[in-house]
Amino acid sequence: MRILITGQLSLHWGRMENGNIGNYYIVEPLIRELHRVFPQAELVTTMQMTEAFQQRENIKTVPMELYYGWKDDDLEIAKNEYLIAKEFNETGVLQKTTPYIDEVLKSDLVIDFSGDMWGENADVIAPNRFLVGLYKDRIAQLLNKKCTLFLVSPGPFNEQFEDFAKEVYSNFDLVVLREPESLKLLKKWQFDLTKTETCACQSVLFEPTKEYEIQKFILDTPLEKPTKPIIGFTICGWNMFKGPFSREDFRDEEYSNFIDLIKFCCKELNAKVCLISHSNGFELPPNFKLKKGRDYKLLSQIFNIIQKTPFKDDVFLFDKIYLPNETKAIISKFDMLISGRVHGAIAGLSSCVPTVIIDYGHEPKAHKLKGFAELYKVTDYIANPHDINDMTAKTQYCFNKRNSIRDELKQTVEQVKTLAREATEKIKDIL
Repeated sequence: MRILITGQLSLHWGRMENGNIGNYYIVEPLIRELHRVFPQAELVTTMQMTEAFQQRENIKTVPMELYYGWKDDDLEIAKNEYLIAKEFNETGVLQKTTPYIDEVLKSDLVIDFSGDMWGENADVIAPNRFLVGLYKDRIAQLLNKKCTLFLVSPGPFNEQFEDFAKEVYSNFDLVVLREPESLKLLKKWQFDLTKTETCACQSVLFEPTKEYEIQKFILDTPLEKPTKPIIGFTICGWNMFKGPFSREDFRDEEYSNFIDLIKFCCKELNAKVCLISHSNGFELPPNFKLKKGRDYKLLSQIFNIIQKTPFKDDVFLFDKIYLPNETKAIISKFDMLISGRVHGAIAGLSSCVPTVIIDYGHEPKAHKLKGFAELYKVTDYIANPHDINDMTAKTQYCFNKRNSIRDELKQTVEQVKTLAREATEKIKDIL
């Protein structure tokens, strides 16, 4: 059996492993779950994984350009492939082929793995990216391959492509949503949901580094010998009032609400606050090396601002580079977490750490935040970054209830893990 994993998470080399840490929380459990359910299957992907990952996780990478190559003719190529597949579907004759069509034909199952980018959000990354992705999905369907849209938070949809999106969506053999808010929205948008299941993102299954290995990361930090409750804190460009998320020219005053929130934690809650980045960066080969990511720049700027305040001694910045499993292990040690990264929040919640989720501060907004919060039964702890009163109220509420929240999460997390494992097993029903 051969499984082709493609979709909007087909990113440049290293991005899934060494960039946004949340991406790795997703991709490692996905591959391991597929091997668990289909132990004899050959896995192939357009996601550009390192050789070390390919060998360790037993998966083969094919060129990203088969899906989308950041080229001027990506859309033209996809349209031509679509016409080839459509003719084949109508006549049974394949007049010509392409490298992408060849990969599809060799596969027994095609998985579209697109996260929250199966919709117009994909075009934030590159022009025509969602339309190209729709063509690629429809091509596999027209070639009569089993196809699943797997562990996604679809939408929103541009009116220009909504009808085509509905056509493609209805022709998947299976759609597995990773949180319940997407189901509500798809009903509202009148998608055909007859083959749709709601499960859970497999990031809940991602394992942190072992307890004995974490000790070196917490030496000389407030976590080594806690004298007060410790609140972890992470944000990203999506939480700022004005985009784009990749901005690097934020003025000190643009952090004012977050500074006030940290001050509230230190002064009113009598806690220490640990700032920790939830993204990394890297230099490309041949001189590959990890480096601090975009989030760290925001957090270090916040830290520098706080150095001029009376509560500076209660705020600590994790300033080293941490791998995904190390980052989750550090997060698991906090008494509470405030996270503007959705998978930073999942790292906390799946470790039974009471967590406040900071919403996006500008468009495009992400309904996945509400969906994940509903999945973990913590919708009361989503905070508006524009409203300091809302952030402090949600933080105090979570802090005061942190012991009971932790106990409740112990049960909830096991339920979410079950849903995450069921997601992969549902694929068996279409094969």
